[in-house]
Amino acid sequence: MTATAPETTPVVLLHALSLHATMWHAQEHALRAAGHTVLAPDQRGFGGRPLGTAAPSLDVIADDLADTLDRHRAPRAVIVGSSMGGYVAMAFLRRHPERVAGLALLSARATADSPEAAAQRLRFAELVQDDEHRATLVEKTTPLLLGPTTRTENPDVLTRVLADAHDSPPAALAWAQRAIAARADSTDVLRGARVPALVLAGAEDALVSADESAHVAATLPHARLVTVPGAGHLQPLETPDDVTRALLALLDDIRTANGAPSC
Repeated sequence: MTATAPETTPVVLLHALSLHATMWHAQEHALRAAGHTVLAPDQRGFGGRPLGTAAPSLDVIADDLADTLDRHRAPRAVIVGSSMGGYVAMAFLRRHPERVAGLALLSARATADSPEAAAQRLRFAELVQDDEHRATLVEKTTPLLLGPTTRTENPDVLTRVLADAHDSPPAALAWAQRAIAARADSTDVLRGARVPALVLAGAEDALVSADESAHVAATLPHARLVTVPGAGHLQPLETPDDVTRALLALLDDIRTANGAPSC
């Protein structure tokens, strides 16, 4: 695929919890080189963006994204979300379905949290704001975001993710966990999404199971499921080339669906 003039429909890359937009650096560079307009916003509270005073809700972040698209005069976008970013993408799809031209969900489940999972998130939100427990909590939980292959063969990725997690404002981490814990089940929302879609799963993901990713793909009417070997929960950082290839294939599918030739 050769570089062309930028596509009029941007690709939005939504980052995972405790990280920020730079987690998409490899994909952002490659998609732009292929001629796509890319927006990779920091979500509120992360990457230096103010948290604000709104109560925790993914709908708030979804509406932030709508405002971002308005500022870029983009009526529609291809929405790509990793982990928390995937939950924001589903919230955006629920609130602004007419603005979604395509969808990619990485390591995000369609269902709401169980009571036990929600309670764990709320407990995390409490502990991460406690100076006595924060560092230990981050050191214990952050490595779970990466697969054993990455932790063993690419320790620099773990070092980077740990640094980002330690640098994230505790209030932002707590706000985001509470927002995710309160999210609604998105199964019906995904079932009604009549757009090209991609579900990306890490073969070594310890947080979102293969069955959960398969459920998301089966729920979306026009989805393709791609399982990435050697990757855990953060495939854009662990196996960047595999993620880039999958996203470029999705964008080709969207061109075809819109009646435009693939470049």
